[in-house]
Amino acid sequence: MIRSPYISDAPSVSTIMLKVLLALVPAIAVYVWMYGGGILVTLTLATLTAVMTEALMLKLRARPIKPFVTDYSAVITAWLLALAIPPLTPWWLIVVGTAFSIIVAKQLYGGLGYNPFNPAMVGYAVLLISFPVLMTKWPAALQLAQTPLSFADQFHFIMVGQLPQGVLMDAVTSATPLDYLKTQLKLNQEISHIQSAPLFGVLSGKGSEYVAVAYLLGGLYLWQQKIISWHLPSAFLGVLALFSAVFWLADANHFASPIFHLFSGASMLCAFFIITDPVSGPTTPRGKLYFAGGVAIITYLIRVYGGYPDGVAFAVIFMNICVPLIDAYTQPRVFGHEK
Repeated sequence: MIRSPYISDAPSVSTIMLKVLLALVPAIAVYVWMYGGGILVTLTLATLTAVMTEALMLKLRARPIKPFVTDYSAVITAWLLALAIPPLTPWWLIVVGTAFSIIVAKQLYGGLGYNPFNPAMVGYAVLLISFPVLMTKWPAALQLAQTPLSFADQFHFIMVGQLPQGVLMDAVTSATPLDYLKTQLKLNQEISHIQSAPLFGVLSGKGSEYVAVAYLLGGLYLWQQKIISWHLPSAFLGVLALFSAVFWLADANHFASPIFHLFSGASMLCAFFIITDPVSGPTTPRGKLYFAGGVAIITYLIRVYGGYPDGVAFAVIFMNICVPLIDAYTQPRVFGHEK
């Protein structure tokens, strides 16, 4: 007979973070296949910056360095930010964004477990507001680029800012599907005509749709490993699909389909890797549903009516502000007390 106490062998923070990093590997591999190895340079720069700034801040705060650096939480922040920004951005932009995420959005609030905002999304929002031109220069998929760059060319451009002789920036970059869609809709073009452009694939954009599918597979792995629960991803994707379906069914000529929104931009990355942050998100099951639904609605409204092609970062930060209120009003009933 099994007797109490029943002690759960909970995984350590480092084990959880390593599994999250592992879940991102398929998307990174697809990213390299579709866009080239520049993303590896971005990831490396972001990782080194995150670890060094984390160590520096811990030293300044007179905290032990090794336990906090080796929990890999800083690396997670670095990878999420690197995957959210264009991979051909200058090296200093990557360093500035990552350092801001770790120093301001994480360590100045007390470090892991105390930050009220998702550090990676804070860094992304700061970069987008401060350097909007650089943050919109996304590379075209290798099969769409007029002049595909080799890994050496991409590395040289990130570090030095110069393309090979005779190659123009417009020949290697392209608007994102969300950006192109929004621009063409403002010119009174219909969805059917817009999505006939070479930029678009079966689900959303050529190249990016495969990365989104890889994020989905990585997220399902995290769910299977019980690193994340079903509440946040299901609520975000479900509400985003439902909300976009209402507009699409009302006017399919001027509103994109739910499938397009699910596999465009940072939807899948947000659903499984961003809003599932256990520190800056709600703790109650019902609160997670409200939180993810709010992020989905704000994301869609920014995409359709806002000034930015994608609204994930701003939606997450806004809903982070609401987390204390959400948790306060969604506490489960304590049995033995009046409701």
